[in-house]
Amino acid sequence: MWALVRTLAGMLLVPLIMRLAALASWLQQHSGGTRRVTRRSFLRNAVLGSVGVVSLQITGGFVYFFWPNKTGAFGGEIAVPASAVPEVGAPPYRNQSGRFYVIHNDDGVLALYWKCPHLGCTVPWDDAADEFHCPCHGSVYDRTGVLIAGPAPRPMDLMPITVLPDQTLLVDTNPNSLIQRSGYSPEQSTRL
Repeated sequence: MWALVRTLAGMLLVPLIMRLAALASWLQQHSGGTRRVTRRSFLRNAVLGSVGVVSLQITGGFVYFFWPNKTGAFGGEIAVPASAVPEVGAPPYRNQSGRFYVIHNDDGVLALYWKCPHLGCTVPWDDAADEFHCPCHGSVYDRTGVLIAGPAPRPMDLMPITVLPDQTLLVDTNPNSLIQRSGYSPEQSTRL
């Protein structure tokens, strides 16, 4: 992509620079006096121009490197249709783009961020054990995301849920709105 941008910029800028140089030459010839360029002024201008171009490239690369790349839906609100919400006691619904699980318990619905609070591994659901098992260091979480065993310091984080009138869930995946908790209470669940 950048090669195409550089090619197009070169195709547009080179003729413009050539015309400006020709205009400067014509103005110098018709201004009455011709001034010779010394070797010292030529080298000074060449070095300053080169330093300016390199500085612009470094600045552009720095800005490009640190510009945030938002890919996918993570970071915004994601709609989960009512048909995708699991029944009470069923395995959780997994949303790949939002990085969360929707699990339905007796108390209501929870949106659990699938990142392990220990070191950030993705925690998969284990159907056989009816629990979340972290493959990296062995943390185990129950259906509400509460830590049962392992080195994790706390339960899985929650994402806020808003229920629309048609029973569609809006899950806020913004990392700044994650809810860290020390345990589970029924008030954390959202009623449908």
